[in-house]
Amino acid sequence: MSVRKSNKELFKMIRRMTLIGTLVVANVLFTMVSHKHLWSQKDVLDKRIASSIVEKTIIAKRGTIYDRNHTVIAQQTQSYTIVAYLDTGVIDANGNPNYVKDIKSTAEKLKSVLGDNVNEKTLIKIMKSAKKAGKSQTELGTGTKRIKKSVMKEIKKLKLPGISFIDAVSRYYPTTPYSSNLVGFAAYDEDKQSIEGKMGLELSLNELLKGKNGSEQYQQTVDGSKLPGTTKVIEQAKNGNDIVLTLDSSLQETVESQLQSTMEDEKAKSAWCLVMEIETGKILAWASYPTFDQNEHKEIPSYQDAISTSTYEPGSVMKPFTYAVAIDTNVYPYNKTFTAYQFWYNYDPNTGKITRIPNESKTPYPYIADALDEDFGTITFDQGLAFSSNVGICELLANYINYNQYCDYLDKFGFFQKVNTPYVEQSLGVKNVGLPTDYLSTGFGQASSITVLQLCQAYTAIFNDGTMVRPYVIDSIVDSDTSQVIKKYKKKAVGTPISSQTAKEVQELMSHVTDDGASGSRFKIDGVDMLMKTGTAQLYNENIGKYDPTYHTSSVMAAAPANDPKVMVYYGLVSGNITSYSAEPFKKIMRETLQTYGVSTTPASDAQDTYETWESYSMPSLVNHTIDYAYEKMNGRNIHFEVIGDGSSVTSQYPDAKATINSNDRVFVLTNGAKITMPNMTGWTRKDLTVFWQLTGISIKTSGYGKVTSQNVDEGTTISTDTKIEVTLE
Repeated sequence: MSVRKSNKELFKMIRRMTLIGTLVVANVLFTMVSHKHLWSQKDVLDKRIASSIVEKTIIAKRGTIYDRNHTVIAQQTQSYTIVAYLDTGVIDANGNPNYVKDIKSTAEKLKSVLGDNVNEKTLIKIMKSAKKAGKSQTELGTGTKRIKKSVMKEIKKLKLPGISFIDAVSRYYPTTPYSSNLVGFAAYDEDKQSIEGKMGLELSLNELLKGKNGSEQYQQTVDGSKLPGTTKVIEQAKNGNDIVLTLDSSLQETVESQLQSTMEDEKAKSAWCLVMEIETGKILAWASYPTFDQNEHKEIPSYQDAISTSTYEPGSVMKPFTYAVAIDTNVYPYNKTFTAYQFWYNYDPNTGKITRIPNESKTPYPYIADALDEDFGTITFDQGLAFSSNVGICELLANYINYNQYCDYLDKFGFFQKVNTPYVEQSLGVKNVGLPTDYLSTGFGQASSITVLQLCQAYTAIFNDGTMVRPYVIDSIVDSDTSQVIKKYKKKAVGTPISSQTAKEVQELMSHVTDDGASGSRFKIDGVDMLMKTGTAQLYNENIGKYDPTYHTSSVMAAAPANDPKVMVYYGLVSGNITSYSAEPFKKIMRETLQTYGVSTTPASDAQDTYETWESYSMPSLVNHTIDYAYEKMNGRNIHFEVIGDGSSVTSQYPDAKATINSNDRVFVLTNGAKITMPNMTGWTRKDLTVFWQLTGISIKTSGYGKVTSQNVDEGTTISTDTKIEVTLE
C-alpha cells in the first residue's frame, strides 16, 4: 500500500473517531443539563438518590414469650413512625411533589386520628422549626412514634401530602393484663434504639430476649427509603430467644377476672393469687393486683409484686407449720384439750419460759386473744386448727415446742430466705422472734413477715408428703430461629423439713377446716374434697406506726383433691372486709384449676353452654386432612369445635397435635377457604379470642373481664383483617 493511500485511510479514521467523540461529549453534556437521554428523551438520573451512604443498625427481633400451650403472651410486632417531608423539592416514586403544603391543616387532621396522644400546637411547632432550620424531613415527636397498623391506615386514608411512615417495631401483649407485675413489659428505648425490658421477666430476661443487633449500609433516597440494589449487610442480626412459661392462659384469665372482681366488690387495696402444681412446683397462674395495661404502661399503680417482692404478716395460714413442728418433734398433745378465748402469760427471761396465767392477771405482757375475741371454750388441739385458735398456737409454743427447734424449722421451711425461682425478683421478709410476744405471734402469722412465694414453697412440704419443691415459672428457653431448647427447667426438690408421716397428719388436720362450723366452711365446693387453711392478719401501717385499724389481710390456702393433693391455690386480699368477703372468686379459681389439671368437679351453677361430664382427650392431628375428617375425629367429644373459613381442608389447628384437651375446651381449625365469616363468640374467653386472632390475623378489641357476652359484628358476616370487631366480656 502506498504512503498516500495509508494517510488517506488514517485521516478517515480520525474523522470518524472525532465525530463519535463529539456525539458522546454532546450526549453527556445534554444529559448533565437535562437529566434526559439525547435520543430517547428518557430520564436517566433517579432524582430520589441522596448524596450520602447510610449505615443502619439491623434490629434483632425480640423473642416471644409464650404460655405452656404456646399461646402468645408477649411478642414483637410491626409498628410505624410518622414522618413529615418539608422540602418543596421532595417527590415520591412517581415523580409527584410530596411535601407538607399546609402545616396547620396537616396538624389538625393528624390530631383528629391520634387524639389525646398528641398536642396539635406541638405538631405545628415541630414542623415549622424543622422547615426554618432547612430540614427536608422530620419526625413529629410524642404520640407519633410506633403507632399501630390500624392507626397508620386511618392516617393514610386522609391522603395528607408530605406525610409518610417509617417501619418500626413495638412490644405487644395480646391479652393484657397478664400477670403484669411478673411478666412486666418492654418498650422501645430511644438511646439504645431497640426494645428493652423495663420491668418483671421482660427485664430480668432482657439479655436472652433481645438478641444481638447487626448492621448494614445502603444508599438513601430523598424520601428516606433504600435505593434498590445498594444494600450491603455488614453483620447479620441474631434474633432473641423465645421464653416458654409454665403459666396456663385459660387459668390465668380466670384468675385475672376474679381478682378484678375482688378489687371492685370488696373495695380492696390489693389482691393476689398463685396456683401451683404441687408435685413439680410448676406455677400455673400468678397474678398481683392492682395491675396495669402492659401495652400502655402509662400508670403503674405499684412496682411491688404481691407474690414475690411484697412482704406481709400472713396470719393464720402459718398455723399448720406450728402444728407440723409439734408433730415432727414428737411433742404434739394428741387428744388433749385447752381453754381457748384469751391467753394471758408471764415470761421468765432467765429460763426463757412462757407461763400461762389466769385471765386478767397482772402482767407486763399483752394478752393474746382468738380472732374477733371469739370464745371456743374447751377444745382439742385438733379442733384448734379447724377453728383457727390463736390460743391453741400459744399453748403449743409455750408448753410443748422448744424455742430453738421452732426457729430451726422456720429456716428449714425456707422462710425469710430467697426462693430459688429463676429470674424472679424477690424479697426476704423479717424473722422477728426475739421477744416472747413476737415469738408467740409468729406462730399464728403475726410479728414476722414473709412473702407469698415463700409460703407456697413451704406448703409443698405439707401437701407433697414432706418433700419441699421449688416453685418455678419458666418452662424453657428456646432458640427462636431453630426451635432448639437451650435450657429446660424441671422439678427441683429443695429439702425435706418434715417427715412423710408428719405431712400426712397435718393434711388430716387441714381436711377438717371446711367442716361445718370450722373457719373454712364457707369455702367448701360441692363435689371437691380439699385441704385448707384460712387466714386473717393485722396489717402494719408505717404511716401511723401501728397496726391499721381498718384494713386487714385475708387469705385462703387450699389443695385438692384432699386424698392426693395435685394442685394448690393461694388467694388473698387486703381490705376492710375481714370476715364476710365473697368466697366465690376463690371457688371459681379452684374449679377452673381442677378442670385445667384434669380433676373432675361439679360444674359451676352459673356456667353457660357447658358439658357436665368431665373428660380429657389427646388432641389429634388435623392439619392437611379434610374438614370432614376433622369433624369425624372431634365427634362425640365434650368440646366446642370452631371451624374458621369455608375451605375443604385444614391448614392450621389449635391446640397442637398430642396436646391434652379437656371437657368444655374450645378447639379451632383454620381451613384453606378464602372466605371467613364472623362466629358467635358468646362464651369465648380472652384465650379463645387470642387464638382466633393468631390463626386469622383479624384483631379483636375487648372490654371487660370474664367471657364474651356481646359482639358488634353479627354472626355470619364476612370479615377480614380490616373488620373492626369489638366484644364485651363479663
